[in-house]
Amino acid sequence: AEKFKRLKNEGNDFVKVGEYEEAANKYSECMKLNTEECTVYTNRALCYLKLYKYEEAKRDCDHVLQIEDSNIKAFYRRALAYKGLQVRKKNMPGI
Repeated sequence: AEKFKRLKNEGNDFVKVGEYEEAANKYSECMKLNTEECTVYTNRALCYLKLYKYEEAKRDCDHVLQIEDSNIKAFYRRALAYKGLQVRKKNMPGI
């Protein structure tokens, strides 16, 4: 639990300074220790949104909503991911 908390805090610190790639890596390490902790998934989803990785963000939010079907952050961030995917599709030539 100690290691989990430390990794999560390191991830949060990376987010604060805009290092989303590093933060996502820390949250991923947290998930190896505990797959049921929803906040690391919603936090990683935030990082993915900032990195324009909408598919990954949506997947993390889907995971959270399976565990906690009323998680507001997961709903909100999944909506942002869908929006990002739609914008991307619209801007791609030949679709």
